[in-house]
Amino acid sequence: MNDLEFDVLDELYFIQSFQYLKNVLNLEDQSLKETLLALLTKGWIKCYKTNQDEIYNPHELFDNEYQNFYYLATKSGLLAHNTLR
Repeated sequence: MNDLEFDVLDELYFIQSFQYLKNVLNLEDQSLKETLLALLTKGWIKCYKTNQDEIYNPHELFDNEYQNFYYLATKSGLLAHNTLR
C-alpha cells in the first residue's frame, strides 16, 4: 500500500463521495481516480450509486461514472490500513 492509498482509506471508514475525497485530500481527478481503481482492484473499497445503494459490478461503470460514486472501505481494506498504523 502506498501513501496515497493509505490516505484515501483513512477517509473511507464512513461512506464518502468522490468530491469529498478530492477536496479533503486536495487531489486532481486523475490521481484520485487511479488510486480508487487500485483500491477497488485490491478489493479494499466498495462503490455505491447513492450513499445506500451498493454497485455490485463497479468495474464495468468505473471509467465513466467514478466521479458520481460514493466509496467505503471493505473489511479487508480496513485490516490492511490498520496493519500499517
